Amino acid sequence: MIQTVKKRDGRIVGYNEEKIKAAVRKAMLQTERGEDEALIQRIVDRIGYIGKEQSTVEEIQDMVEMELMKSPRKEVAKKYIAYRDQRSVARRAKTRDIFLEIINAKNNDITRENANMNADSPAGMMMKFASETTKPFVDDYLLSPESHDAVRGNYLHIHDKDYYPTKSLTCVQHPLDQILRYGFIAGHGESRPAKRIETASVIACISLETAQNEMHGGQAIPAFDFYLAPYVRSTYQEEIKYVEQMSGLNLSELYDATFDDYLEKPLDGLSGKERAKQHAINRTVGRVHQAMEAFIHNMNTIHSRGGNQVVFSSINYGTDTSAEGRCIMREILKSTLEGVGNGATAIFPIQIWKKKRGISYLPTDRNYDLYQLACKVTARRFFPNFVNLDAPYNHNDNWKADDPERYKWEIATMGCRTRVFENRFGEKTSIGRGNLSFSTMNIVRMAIEVMDIQDKEARINAFFAKLDEVLDITARQLHERFLFQKTALAKQFPLVMSKLWNGSEKLGPTDTIESVINQGTLGIGFIGLAECLIALTGKHHGESEESQELGIKIVTYMRDRANEFSEKYQHNYSILATPAEGLSGRFTKFDKKKFGIIPGVTDKDYYTNSNHVPVYYKCSPRHKAEIEAPYHDLTRGGHIFYVEIDGDATHNPQAIMDIVDLMDKYNIGYGSVNHNRNRCMDCGYEDATEGLTVCPKCGSTHIDTLQRITGYLVGTTDRWNSGKLAELRDRVVHK
Repeated sequence: MIQTVKKRDGRIVGYNEEKIKAAVRKAMLQTERGEDEALIQRIVDRIGYIGKEQSTVEEIQDMVEMELMKSPRKEVAKKYIAYRDQRSVARRAKTRDIFLEIINAKNNDITRENANMNADSPAGMMMKFASETTKPFVDDYLLSPESHDAVRGNYLHIHDKDYYPTKSLTCVQHPLDQILRYGFIAGHGESRPAKRIETASVIACISLETAQNEMHGGQAIPAFDFYLAPYVRSTYQEEIKYVEQMSGLNLSELYDATFDDYLEKPLDGLSGKERAKQHAINRTVGRVHQAMEAFIHNMNTIHSRGGNQVVFSSINYGTDTSAEGRCIMREILKSTLEGVGNGATAIFPIQIWKKKRGISYLPTDRNYDLYQLACKVTARRFFPNFVNLDAPYNHNDNWKADDPERYKWEIATMGCRTRVFENRFGEKTSIGRGNLSFSTMNIVRMAIEVMDIQDKEARINAFFAKLDEVLDITARQLHERFLFQKTALAKQFPLVMSKLWNGSEKLGPTDTIESVINQGTLGIGFIGLAECLIALTGKHHGESEESQELGIKIVTYMRDRANEFSEKYQHNYSILATPAEGLSGRFTKFDKKKFGIIPGVTDKDYYTNSNHVPVYYKCSPRHKAEIEAPYHDLTRGGHIFYVEIDGDATHNPQAIMDIVDLMDKYNIGYGSVNHNRNRCMDCGYEDATEGLTVCPKCGSTHIDTLQRITGYLVGTTDRWNSGKLAELRDRVVHK
């Protein structure tokens, strides 16, 4: 006898014969003879008796068809079959509508989910077709019922759900030195070790692009300066040997000559070996500059993931004090300042300056001049961002100033905020590690559901009870995804699981990746702390000390539970200040539909990113820093501090330095500066005029306004979803 029914979405529910009766009755009413309650009851009794203890919906419907065909009412069977077909078509209608929107290049939140993806191109359309059909498969067959219910209830969002069946990981910090020294084989291609700076630059691009095709997140190089520095020296030596050939001089003593910096200087007044040395330096600097130009150009033009998306890439640098490392930094910054093509700002790679007292921040530091240059470049080109190595939670006891490989113990980050450093299963490092997957909780929803509780203490206690429940579900869901990911074979990720992930060199092609991936992190994200606090207290954390105290209490509780989950499941769980893009409006839309317009909570088309002060709230950079800084220590899965400045920052690099000073003062881990930048697509004119529509130089209306959507730049808002567009309109400067 049937006791339970397995629905199409995988959920198990109790058997309800009334649903069968209703369906058969509808079919009968479409015939001339009408309904027959006695026959309906006999069919229901028969099915309930012969069915399996747990039957599927399809099995029950098949039995209904069989019983009707055996009855005197065969015309009802035909109507019932037609009814089933109609229901099947209706279930597919949503997929059909989505496909038509993709086919017709509709500008909506489905096709604009990721602003770095051109969903209008053939490859982009294929990606969206695959994405939209894969997600229901994950819901029906890969998620547990409680995870599925949490997603359907708008409490939880599983990021990159369309990639779930591939078992791929999110991101990785590339140990580029290993690839440059030994080369690599990935799929059908093979790369030999690098010998000169041009080759090293190209291999760095290939490494990032190849890994992007094997993963669903971003790619980063944690020590761009250290990794490429040896190839500056080898390029210099190549130039010295060329001078030897041309002049007949013996210049072998110059091969390993030491000098303070690689600076281009005129050759006037120089002779002999000094002239040869400076000539080689000049030639080397020129080649390094061209190599850095090529790197930036390639990262903005080569495509990955089927050809519809440029590589989501980041590079970290700033602490190599060698002449060669400084040369790399100087020329990557100069190339970035010059722009790509006709002077356009490069969207990728996201560049990140490592700020470190004694190395790259104070006026007495060896790399202070490059720090000044970095701020000048940021003032015009938005990059580099700044990671604060001096924040206490970014320290590593293994770091020593005289260690030539100190970069191994430095925190490196991904452009939009992902942070990987602490490690329960190996060395505390960012290199060769990344995030495995992450999911985000809708803490606003939980707060809305307890708003009607009048007693404040009872209301907040009820919120924490809901938060605790969703945290448990989220941790289990990430653990279940890990159990699925770990069954992947190394050969499925030819580069990532042979050269990039820590310990992967020990894996054979048919070994599973289980033994190495636990060094990665599982991220528990959250969105909308500001709206959550308004729902609970009436004010957000930027305008109320009481709300700030509660906000810190909430995120501290999340952090403490993440530590418990790490012990329980034996993973590296961390709390992530989610970089919500498509999610910024998705949670809000569903909550608004259920709860209506709640002032300060659901009255916009987006929830505020993670723990940020709302973009519409007018305050000084200092106040914003004071409010957001405490959350950086709590969100060790990733965080970012944004400041919006007005005016033409090109002429005010000191404004950038002032923001970095705030990061230093308040122990902020990672930050960036937003400002307005317009560019005429026809003549290349640039300025910071707000709302510019006509070029004052040539009269063109082809104006490109550069904006930062989450952690990365987008030169056009055409690919932004409605939630992020609404947020953009609300942004105010901090002054």
